[in-house]
Amino acid sequence: QVQLVESGGGMVQAGGSLRVSCAASGRTYTVGWFRQTPGKEREFVAAISWSGTSTYYADSVKGRFTISRENVKNMVYLQMNSLKPEDTAVYYCAAGPLPVTDNKDSYKYWGQGTQVTVSS
Repeated sequence: QVQLVESGGGMVQAGGSLRVSCAASGRTYTVGWFRQTPGKEREFVAAISWSGTSTYYADSVKGRFTISRENVKNMVYLQMNSLKPEDTAVYYCAAGPLPVTDNKDSYKYWGQGTQVTVSS
């Protein structure tokens, strides 16, 4: 069983930056970041392979967000730059023994989420 804990969320003005982190209790294999706003489906943001050599981004965040990991610390990060009000959501990290994918149903373990709010 892998436990995931997100941190680093908060409030920031549009155009600003924020880094959210995901701490894992064990080996996490592929890790993905997803986000959700009330009344909407949880949507894919970014994913990274265990080695870190493969990454995948949603078109909406490509060029603005960067996913990275430090396996020795069991940490995965999502650096978010040039934030927009539409990036406001609860951000979740997820993990599982699978190839990099944007399919949320493929991820086995989920954190509780961290709120990111971008004001205009």
